[in-house]
Amino acid sequence: MGRGKGWWPWLAVLAAVAGVLVLAGLTFAPVFDKGKAGVGEAADLAQLTGGLLLAAAVALVGTVRWARHRSRRLGTAVPAADTLTQAKELLAELVDQQWKEEARLRSLDDPDPIPVRWRTPDAAELMDHAVNIDPSAVPAGARAGAPARLWWAASSADIGALADRFRRTRRRRLVILGGPGTGKTTLALQLLLHLLATRTAEEPVPVLLPVAGWDTRRHPRLQDWIADRLTGDYPALRAPELGTEVARTLAGRGHILPVLDGLDELPPPAQNAVIAALNRSLGGDDQLILTSRTAEFTAAISAAGDVITSAAVLEPRPLTPEAAADHLTRCLPPAPGPAWQQTLTALRATPPPDQTPPGQAHRPAAALAELTATPLGLWLVRTVYTAPGADPTPLTDPDRFPTPAALQAHLFDQLIPAVITTRPPGDNAAEPFRPRRRHDPAQVRHWLGYLAHHLTTQPAPGDHGGQGTRDLAWWRLAATTHTFTSAPRLTLTVTTTLTTGLLVALMFWFPVGLTFKGLAIGVAVGLVFGLAAGLTVGLTAPSWTKDSPGYADLRIRRRSAALARNIAARLPLGLAVGLAAGSAVAAAFGLMLGLGVVLGDGLGVGLMFGLVFGLPLALALGIMAWAATPTQTHHATTPMSSWRTDRRLNMLRFTTITLLVVLTVILVVGLVVGREDGLMVGLGVGLLFGLAVGPAFGLLFGLAVGLAFGEHRAWWAYLITTWKLSRAGHLPRRLMPFLDDCHRLGLLRTIGPYYQFRHAELHDHLAATHPPLDNTGRRHRRPT
Repeated sequence: MGRGKGWWPWLAVLAAVAGVLVLAGLTFAPVFDKGKAGVGEAADLAQLTGGLLLAAAVALVGTVRWARHRSRRLGTAVPAADTLTQAKELLAELVDQQWKEEARLRSLDDPDPIPVRWRTPDAAELMDHAVNIDPSAVPAGARAGAPARLWWAASSADIGALADRFRRTRRRRLVILGGPGTGKTTLALQLLLHLLATRTAEEPVPVLLPVAGWDTRRHPRLQDWIADRLTGDYPALRAPELGTEVARTLAGRGHILPVLDGLDELPPPAQNAVIAALNRSLGGDDQLILTSRTAEFTAAISAAGDVITSAAVLEPRPLTPEAAADHLTRCLPPAPGPAWQQTLTALRATPPPDQTPPGQAHRPAAALAELTATPLGLWLVRTVYTAPGADPTPLTDPDRFPTPAALQAHLFDQLIPAVITTRPPGDNAAEPFRPRRRHDPAQVRHWLGYLAHHLTTQPAPGDHGGQGTRDLAWWRLAATTHTFTSAPRLTLTVTTTLTTGLLVALMFWFPVGLTFKGLAIGVAVGLVFGLAAGLTVGLTAPSWTKDSPGYADLRIRRRSAALARNIAARLPLGLAVGLAAGSAVAAAFGLMLGLGVVLGDGLGVGLMFGLVFGLPLALALGIMAWAATPTQTHHATTPMSSWRTDRRLNMLRFTTITLLVVLTVILVVGLVVGREDGLMVGLGVGLLFGLAVGPAFGLLFGLAVGLAFGEHRAWWAYLITTWKLSRAGHLPRRLMPFLDDCHRLGLLRTIGPYYQFRHAELHDHLAATHPPLDNTGRRHRRPT
């Protein structure tokens, strides 16, 4: 309950429930005392108590709305200094947990980081003036004369020295460049983890974000985009005790060090816009780390007409054959065998590509030496050929692999079978390096190939340009695969209409009377409800594809007081809606049994219904609002966590609506039958009928309402999409568990709620080698 301060919400809930029960008791007392003759007196008494309750509900609704509006205004105030400090420490802990786990999955320190050497580029136009970056590194005589050149060398094997040099720069801004597979993202991640581990309270929190998600048209300022990403990727920052503006304040006041990964993944116009937006957004003390391929960054700053202000620039140097051989030696057993000894000897004896004498380009290990000059090539060789029993002899066969490209393609082809063989499934969910299920390599290759090709050719909505995306977002799959075309929407509409109409017709036919007239009334009402439900679901289905993942947490430990507060705050609304629903029930009774009944028993029955229905409605609304409120104990968002929480939210909404509908069926039938046979008999009949028909009707109605009126319905769209794609043979039926296994196998990586392929080159290889379209427009299926 939280130090004795959490008991009062439960008292408020109990008082409100007691009040409703007292009013309901006063209303129903004549029925219990006089049986059927007491229904009329109960109706009269219900009108009096209902009127009083309605007035009280209106007053309470107004009071609650005023209090909530006032709390929102207070919540939007700038957070206090101690709240900001608490939020910074919380964010630092979450980021540290998130990326330490990801670094372990990527085996970045096994046994040690690949020793890539970095230095400032030879092209002076890529970097700002030295005096703007690090005045202490500029000779005194150069400040008054020609601009001095900044020289900076670093190594991935000594990340501490790089972090110290970064901290000594004027504004702590760094651009990490390089070609494909040269370790840009890895260096940024290493630097982020070291800065976190050695961070002081005054320093900002480094947060890694894919820059391809920044739409400069929607968020011209970098800080506004960062604030949105923080609230989405780190739900704990949305905890009520931190206020609603803590993320925006952290980003706006320079408490965040953005590590923006992958500028080259944007199309050229968007790259230019990002460069310009960065220079506009970065103030005097704002820090930055940015990664990009060299060619794309050069073109972007040339088109933008400016470099990143005060940012140092680093480029990688190729790994020497000796350094590559040394790293492979450390990854192998102490006695690797004759084949590996010969391969390593040949690799060490091969001069680097830029030092190869003319006429010796096809020496045995030339292709291997050039491939392992990058961390990507070294990782491929290590992953595919260091397994026990693997024969590395083909690596130095110039006839089989005459070029580095041929060798790399071979390694990519062997990568999936190698990781599946070396990492068998494990039963322990906490073991991150082993998948949960056994997979067929051919199927994995086919499914990942489809996703790679799909991301390349079908960019997600809102992306810049049309060159595709590297980010695999499970909630965008429905939109990018065009799931809800005319035929699926028509099927969904007809199915919903027929099933809803049939159940509603049965629900009304039984209490009205098992006669032809009763059947006609039931069919008419069923047709109205069925068409309404079917058209609502069919028309709103395309909007599901635009929904972002929702959030729901059903853990009640240490959250009982918050649950009580949410229920108490929604009691007035629930009672008011219940009375309105009761009036609708009275009108329906009048239409079916005679308009004169509305002024008599119908109104009384309607008010009775409103009294009983309002409390469960308030309970349902309170539970849903409570579940959607994060706490400070929540971890950073991952693809699997966002999928699970959205599923939990949709199932919670579906369940609560279903229970409300079941209760409605019981009450409607019970009150109608009770009008003639007594309330107790009517409620008994209603209970039996409700238990028989109510669950089916409630499930369907709950599904229709949840799909039509929810804010987050991405999980439903995902279900339909994966079912459709699995039937076509493109993807597995249980897509997210499959992607989680691929992440555990090291084929995918995560950045916030997105999956990405472990390397962009792996993405491109799978997309390029995916089976082509045949003349029917369908892809050839892989054998299963």
